[in-house]
Amino acid sequence: MAKNFKSSDTKLSLGFFALIIVGFLLLALLLNNENFSNGERIGYVTKFSHKGQFWKSWEGELNLTQTGMNTSSTFNFSIDNDKDLSSVISTIDEAVNKGWKVKMTYHEVRFKNWFNNRGETDYFVDNIVVLDKNTPGSNSLIGNDEPKGHIIDTVYVVIDKSELQQQLNAKKALNESK
Repeated sequence: MAKNFKSSDTKLSLGFFALIIVGFLLLALLLNNENFSNGERIGYVTKFSHKGQFWKSWEGELNLTQTGMNTSSTFNFSIDNDKDLSSVISTIDEAVNKGWKVKMTYHEVRFKNWFNNRGETDYFVDNIVVLDKNTPGSNSLIGNDEPKGHIIDTVYVVIDKSELQQQLNAKKALNESK
């Protein structure tokens, strides 16, 4: 009689386990969202490649800019394998080769890219707009067909506070003498 009780207990625990799995799958299907978020990013494309072991996808990296200066922040993106975006791919490829500043419109997915069959990231670029072809870091040609230079490093301005203090003191002394 004790064996019969263990058998029904095992069936009950297997049923409970199956119910948990079915519940998880239903929850994942309900949370499955193609457009979890939408947005735009501005910067310079520093990496763009077609790679993958089983599913080849276009992957890239955008060096973000803020008020005209480069930051150390990057944005990793993919081109959705489920969509034909050949014009976006060619524009990104040209932008990375010529150093153009671009604005990318993207959408983020949730629970739609489980096996990375659409791309390695969950951020998929939908559109790209070239903002500036003649930026200081671009390799585009100028009027006399000579290539422009490129940015090697960022320049930082250092302000000598002691000199500023001397100027303020001189200004105060001038105002007090009047």
